[in-house]
Amino acid sequence: MMTSYLQLIALLEMSLTCAVVLIILLQKLASLEIPFVARVALVLLLTNLFFWPLGMSLELPLSAYVRGVTGDLSVVTMLLLWSAILPSAKKTPLGFKVPLALIAMVFYPFALGLGMIDPYAWGYGSISFLIAVVLFAVICGLVGWVKGVWILSFAIIAWAAHWHESANLWDYLLDPFLAIWALFAIPNAMYLKRREKAQSGYLFRAG
Repeated sequence: MMTSYLQLIALLEMSLTCAVVLIILLQKLASLEIPFVARVALVLLLTNLFFWPLGMSLELPLSAYVRGVTGDLSVVTMLLLWSAILPSAKKTPLGFKVPLALIAMVFYPFALGLGMIDPYAWGYGSISFLIAVVLFAVICGLVGWVKGVWILSFAIIAWAAHWHESANLWDYLLDPFLAIWALFAIPNAMYLKRREKAQSGYLFRAG
């Protein structure tokens, strides 16, 4: 009973995530800003399309097939995506992406057995690791990124409540897609900054 309940939650989360991702891609590809009311309507429509079996040759919902490929996303990834369609959504600060990328570059090699240390084991109730995550959330608040505090807080609460099938805190905080996003976001931010400087230098060039 509990397992089927968790799977139902996972499918609902994946359906909502797929809907949000499609809306974000639509806005980027079409270079337009969809009104918030229209975004909400599209989210509801697409979430239902992904959540319910469509019949035909598909025995499972579309989100089940997506989940079979991607696995469960972390709570941090889902909340970052979901919040991106809100009216007051702002870009995730580089001060979050850089530490995240550094953590991912250290975590995954060691978690896959590169050395003698297994950081993934820390996620099974290590108080020191939990304190480190809380301190990171506090730092996010001190630098003014309140959304980061809420996101990390929800991730910790979801882990404590066993919201997903995993009992490891890492699975609520980090996943490969989030790591890849952070790694690519850093050079992209550097490129955009250099382009802005070049454009500003061109605009204020003498003559």
